[in-house]
Formats: sequence, C-alpha cells, structure tokens
Amino acid sequence: MTDRDAEFKDFFEAEYRPLRRLGFLLTGDWAEAEDLAQEAMVRTYRAWSRIKERERPGAYARTVLVNRRRSLLRRSMIARKHEEMLRSKEYAPDDGEEGVVLWEAIRSLPRRQRAALVLRFYEDLPEAEIAQILDAPVGTVKSLVHRGLTKLRERLGGEWPIADATNGRSTS
Repeated sequence: MTDRDAEFKDFFEAEYRPLRRLGFLLTGDWAEAEDLAQEAMVRTYRAWSRIKERERPGAYARTVLVNRRRSLLRRSMIARKHEEMLRSKEYAPDDGEEGVVLWEAIRSLPRRQRAALVLRFYEDLPEAEIAQILDAPVGTVKSLVHRGLTKLRERLGGEWPIADATNGRSTS
C-alpha cells in the first residue's frame, strides 16, 4: 500500500461515517446518503494529491457531498417540471380516425422505443443525433427503432404504411 493510499484509508475511516450522517440529514434516506458519501469519497480520492496539503480534505469531501446533492435535486426538479408539462398536454392527432389509431399504437410502445420512433420519423432526426438525445449508442437507437416498428406492424396489421427503419420511407 502506498503512502497516498494509507493516508486516504485513515481519512476514509475517520470521515466516512460523518459524511454518511450528513447525507442522511440532507436527504432523510440512508440509501441515498450512502450513495452521496461514496460519491464524495471517490471524488476526494481522485483529488487527494491536490487537496491533502493545501486544503482540509474533510471540508472538501463535505463540499462535494453537498454540491452533488444540490445537483441531483436540481436535476430531479427539472425532470419533474418537464414530466408535468408533458402530462398536462394530451396530444390528439389531427389526421382523423387513422391518426388516432396510430397514435394509440405508438403510445402503447415502451418509452424509449416511442421516443426513438418519434425522434426518427416525426422530428426526422438522424440516428446519431437521436443517440445523443437518448444518451445511447447509435446501435441501440437502430435497435429501438427496428423493434418499435416491428411492434407497430404487429399491432396495426399489414395494411398500414409503416416506414422502413433503414431509409425512413414507407414500405407499402
């Protein structure tokens, strides 16, 4: 074990429980507190050579934990806000009865397949851009589109002109 590792081990043993307690006081959930404390320790370890002499490592770890909690709260608030906006606006297609049937079939797809299909065919985005939006590899996007189209074909039957996943054109 190197001196750096030994120093950090001593620091970890002294500071982990107080960090975990701080996480619990901020969240009210021991599991989330554990995650925050672990994340703070990982980030502190990565910066150990920079902070052990100039700064107080305990203060650095507490700052990391509090900032991470704030970041997670901010992210969840934004996600909740967008979910509420999406739920509040019920989309009704203006393509007549066929549009309603198609929309119901699309809504029945799993969330990621639905997102991939809407981004690919309604927004007409390239697979690379969809991959960035969904935070997934391009191969995953191709798979989501293919599986989504297959499920739509099964649900709607053969008479529907459903786009071909390879070129975005109608197959009928």
